[in-house]
Amino acid sequence: MPPVVDEQTRPALTALATDLVCVVVFATIGRRSHAEGLNLAGIAATAWPFLTGAVIGWLLSLGWRRPVAVVPTGVVVWLSTIVVGMLLRKLTSAGVASSFIVVASISTAVLLLGWRVLVAVLLSRR
Repeated sequence: MPPVVDEQTRPALTALATDLVCVVVFATIGRRSHAEGLNLAGIAATAWPFLTGAVIGWLLSLGWRRPVAVVPTGVVVWLSTIVVGMLLRKLTSAGVASSFIVVASISTAVLLLGWRVLVAVLLSRR
């Protein structure tokens, strides 16, 4: 029986998982900074719109082709995470204050683009 994850799919799955973890970290930090509960249900409620946006970004960018690329994959995933996440929050009557949009955009840029920049630097040193 062949392995479920081969050497060609592993980088894409790892990058996708890294993006999703980054979004959950963003949601967790946000809840913590606003003294909201740090329980699984609360974190999930905060994260799901942005997780949906990240997955849509992966699909739009064809992220599996260049999973660690800052451009286009990282930028498309980041922008989709913010745009789709905020639209879903608005549709579900969650907060979308302009200050939140700015903070969320900066935070997710650091997380979703930052790890890719770090990988690029490490690979360039090889």
